[in-house]
Amino acid sequence: MFRLAHLSDPHLGPLPAASLGDLASKRILGYLNWHMHRARSVMQAGSLEAIVADIHRAGPDHIVVTGDLINIGLAPEIARAGAWLAGLGAPQDVSLVPGNHDAYVPGALPRALASWRPYVSGDSATEAAFPYLRRRGDIALIGVSSAIATGPFMATGLVDTAQLQRLRALLHETGEAGLCRVVMIHHLAIDGATKWKSRLLQADRFRAIIAEAGAELILHGHTHRASLHWIARAQHGTGAAVPVLGVQSASLQPSPTQRGAGWNLIEIDGEPGRWSITHADYGVAPGESTIAEVSRARLTPRPPAS
Repeated sequence: MFRLAHLSDPHLGPLPAASLGDLASKRILGYLNWHMHRARSVMQAGSLEAIVADIHRAGPDHIVVTGDLINIGLAPEIARAGAWLAGLGAPQDVSLVPGNHDAYVPGALPRALASWRPYVSGDSATEAAFPYLRRRGDIALIGVSSAIATGPFMATGLVDTAQLQRLRALLHETGEAGLCRVVMIHHLAIDGATKWKSRLLQADRFRAIIAEAGAELILHGHTHRASLHWIARAQHGTGAAVPVLGVQSASLQPSPTQRGAGWNLIEIDGEPGRWSITHADYGVAPGESTIAEVSRARLTPRPPAS
């Protein structure tokens, strides 16, 4: 059995000091949002520390982080995120894909990827390139980047044509090799499941490749909420579908009515053509302060509709 931990959207804080020059861009909006909203009641370092400790106690075989390590793309944020990744695990044990906040302004993403390169590179890559492939036994971890710089008030993502072409080839190659294919991406590729300003642009193209080439599991972040959607496979019968699994933000503060931070434990067993994938959702329930198992369900084979 292969045990995979999935967390996302830590939004590491607090924000470092910023000059007027630093803030003369979209950054001013993120800076104000952090100090007026997120730092006070939404994103808490203590919540993130508890999630990481819970993951380490569980002792998974690998950890996946699906983006938004930072907030407004400042150089000290990028350096702090690199140190946080080192504390999370060694590069061979942690796979990362970037989120929209990691590409908050033009130029931020290349600097971040250069700093985090050991965590965003494939087994044979010498530099960050997407999609990347990491093989761990019979598991193929495929990292896709949907992170792009956007205008004010927008948080959209995009997987460009070159990436999509390479993704199709990788999925076919790893599928023919009988591997269990886990695709990692920040944005949710389901139309209407997120706000318009936060959607994945041209999501239908991404879904079409998944429907054609197949995958066993897609992990995403961005929404800050646990969720499960499905992408139907083309010409594989009405019951065939790929699970698309989201996760709570790893630093989300609970309230009396809202869940707090969380993480996913994915257990993969079986053999080519007969993979069994079970998902356990761990987190802090509304009004609670400790992490516990929230739910557990089999994803693959897909359970029959109720």
